[in-house]
Amino acid sequence: MNNSSLSYLDPARPEPWASFIEQIDRVAPHLGSLAHWIETLKRPKRILIVDVPIVRDDGTIAHYEGYRVQHNLSRGPGKGGVRFHPHVSLSEVMALAGWMTIKNAALGLPYGGAKGGVRIDPRAFSRAELERITRRYTSEIGIVIGPDKDIPAPDVGTNEQTMAWMMDTYSMNVGHTASGVVTGKPIALGGSLGRQEATGRGVFIAAREAGRRSGVPISGARVAVQGFGNVGGIAARIFRENGAKVVALQDAEATIANPAGIDIPAALAHAAAHGSLSGFFGAEPVREDDFWQLECEYFVPAALEGQLTPQRASRLRARIVVEGANGPTTPAADDILHERNILVIPDVLANAGGVTVSYFEWVQDFSSFFWSEEEINARLESIMIKAFDAIWQMAQERKVSIRTAAFIIACQRVLAAREQRGLYP
Repeated sequence: MNNSSLSYLDPARPEPWASFIEQIDRVAPHLGSLAHWIETLKRPKRILIVDVPIVRDDGTIAHYEGYRVQHNLSRGPGKGGVRFHPHVSLSEVMALAGWMTIKNAALGLPYGGAKGGVRIDPRAFSRAELERITRRYTSEIGIVIGPDKDIPAPDVGTNEQTMAWMMDTYSMNVGHTASGVVTGKPIALGGSLGRQEATGRGVFIAAREAGRRSGVPISGARVAVQGFGNVGGIAARIFRENGAKVVALQDAEATIANPAGIDIPAALAHAAAHGSLSGFFGAEPVREDDFWQLECEYFVPAALEGQLTPQRASRLRARIVVEGANGPTTPAADDILHERNILVIPDVLANAGGVTVSYFEWVQDFSSFFWSEEEINARLESIMIKAFDAIWQMAQERKVSIRTAAFIIACQRVLAAREQRGLYP
């Protein structure tokens, strides 16, 4: 499981759905006549809360709470990950589903936004127990998911094995193999080449494009990354491969720094072997609080939402923030970063590589025709650069932040679809 982002010491983490609503309110003045429909974005279309009972390995029966939220389906079936984490809540899943609506629309993908989760710490369960939790959860949400209804994917605490169990459970219940019901699957079950690296690769593409327009070249740049799982770890590796120095890393258990640059392949190997960066000898441990004021050109929050608070934003010493996580920056922190002339490339653009390649996987499953990894990466580059260009241009024209520009484009697309479809009945 991707567990490196399971908990961060921030007791004052803001309520995620409130942050999403504030972001929607901020974009309303830019929507013209479409603002008439804006309440559509403040009310999830469908919320499913399920009980997930299993028999544990010791014979006891345990119950866990699961969610699947479909925020908006105006532009297509729901799309969004499934999170296994001890802090999963309805507010969090609603916000994550909302951000997926914006992200899919901003990239021009034919999806609405959805998200799911089960409130567990996956590290506390055996593999057999995780399989039982996954299969029971899938059976419970089976009434709302499907290849043309709502397509889950991996997120924090889940991985390709989780998706294999979900696909198999759904397929058994419908009586035929439905490989397109989830993305992020193993290659042998219809997964796509390039999917595992896609989110981290997209973060790097977004950073590179921002750097080109801001005069901050990747080569020689200092990078700090919070979260060292599938997103942060891969992004850090690709930054290093392109000449950047990753000078600081933080995961759930350790914060480390090395001004000369951290050996990322060695750090990845250590984290894979030990489950954390704790004890890694290629860098010095630093205080968790000091991580937010280390000098760098690129800062990549790739852990959980609500990490970049106003207090941390006021101390951050970076030129560009590239959001690898969903919702890592609060609206108040956004304002502080803007005032300090720190450019923020928002999550709905920066981490969209994963859902973009998930879209490729879904298309390949429907056609039973699979592309090479080179084709996947080239198509990902093309879509992300096109979206980046449109959002950057909107920001210049309207004199707004990159986040607001992304929300303007996305909300226009979603609400135009809502208006054109009308209300039924």
